[in-house]
Amino acid sequence: MRMNIQPRRLAAAKRATNVSLRSDLIEEAKQLGINISEACEQGLEKEVARTRAEQWLKENRAALESSNAYVEKHGLPLARYRQF
Repeated sequence: MRMNIQPRRLAAAKRATNVSLRSDLIEEAKQLGINISEACEQGLEKEVARTRAEQWLKENRAALESSNAYVEKHGLPLARYRQF
């Protein structure tokens, strides 16, 4: 599942925060010219999106299972009208 996270990034204000990272990783990132704040932000965005997707699936599991069971038992609704 791919979620578009760009619009939120453009609209949100930045806020300073303290993050503890491995010193060897910070040094290597600096040597490679990586923007550490941007890299952390992108990683956090991916983790937030993954966790939201997980929560959505958990919250909607019963409805998804019910819908799948219905289709297994009765077939797709209106399937006889499909052109493909």
